[in-house]
Amino acid sequence: MTATDDGGLWVYAERRGSSFTPVSLEILGKAKELSRQLSVEVTAVTVGNDGGAASELQRYGPDHVLELVHPLLAVHDGKAYAKALGTAIQKAHPSTLLLGATRNGQDLAGRLAVRLRTGLTAHVTSLELDGGRQLVGWVPGFGGGIEAGITCPEKRPQMVTVRPGVFLAPPEGSPTGDVKTVKVDLSEEDVGSRRVSFEPKGSSIDLTRADVIVVGGRGTGGNFGRIEELARRLGGEVGATRVATDAGWVDRDRMIGQTGVITRPKLVLVLGVSGAVQFTVGIDGAGTVVAVNRDPEAPIFEHADLGIVGDLGPVVESLLRSLGGA
Repeated sequence: MTATDDGGLWVYAERRGSSFTPVSLEILGKAKELSRQLSVEVTAVTVGNDGGAASELQRYGPDHVLELVHPLLAVHDGKAYAKALGTAIQKAHPSTLLLGATRNGQDLAGRLAVRLRTGLTAHVTSLELDGGRQLVGWVPGFGGGIEAGITCPEKRPQMVTVRPGVFLAPPEGSPTGDVKTVKVDLSEEDVGSRRVSFEPKGSSIDLTRADVIVVGGRGTGGNFGRIEELARRLGGEVGATRVATDAGWVDRDRMIGQTGVITRPKLVLVLGVSGAVQFTVGIDGAGTVVAVNRDPEAPIFEHADLGIVGDLGPVVESLLRSLGGA
C-alpha cells in the first residue's frame, strides 16, 4: 500500500487565535510538493468554534479546505478535537495526515493514532518518497548521532508530526481550492474533564522566526551574560548547543540542532561551538553564518561565511564596542 491510496494528503492547520501556527503553513508547502509527485490532492483541515478561517489557508495553495466547527471547540481540548478530526478522517479516508510537532499537535496526534489504530512517526526533520513512492519520515535518534527513516506501509492514514522550521512556508498567493464547513456533532461528554490548552504565551521563544540569532556553545564556559547582551544589541535571540542546555547554562527551548530547533535566520553568530553535524543542521538555512572559535581546525568554519580564529571573550567585547549602546 502506498501513499497514493484513498483520500489524498491532509494537513492539520492548527489555529492560534485568528491565525495559524507557522509550522502548519510550512507543512502545507511540503505537502504541495509531495502531492505533485504522488498525483494526489491536498486538504487543509482546521478545527475551531466557528468558520471563516479558511481564507488565510486558501492563500497557501491547498486544493481543499475543511473547517470542523462546534462551540465546544473554541480552545484545544485533546479529547474533543480527536473525536472531531477522527470522525472526519474515517469518512474521507485520507492516506496521510501531517501535523505540526507543537504541544497541541503532539497531543492530538497521539490521541488520533490510538483512535484510528494507525502508525505515528513523531518529530520528523525530513520527508521524502522512496523508490516505491512510500512516504519516509526521518527522525533523529541517540542524541542526534543517527537518523532513522520510518515508513507506515500498511495502516492508513499514515500520520506524521513535523518539527517547526524544517520546511519553508510557501509564499502567499491568490486564494485557491474549495471550502467546506462541517458542524461537528459533539456533547459535553466528548470534552476532557480538564480543558487544557497549550497556547504559547506572549513571551514564548520562537527561534524559527528570529532574523538574528547569537549561539553559544561549550567554549563560552557558561558565561552567557555578554552573549545575551550581544543578541539584545543586534535585535536578535540567544541560541545554544546541546552541551550548553544540558549543562543548564541556557533554557532547553533555545537549543538549536537535530534534537532542538531548526532555524533560518538572516544572520547567525556562532560563538565557541565546534560545529558537529548534529548542531549545524539547525543553521543550514541561515543567510549568513559568522563563527568564532580559537581552534582553526574547528568543523564550524566549514559552514561559516566569515570565520574568526581567536579567544571568544575579546572578540565579543570588540563586537559590543562596535555596536555601542547602553
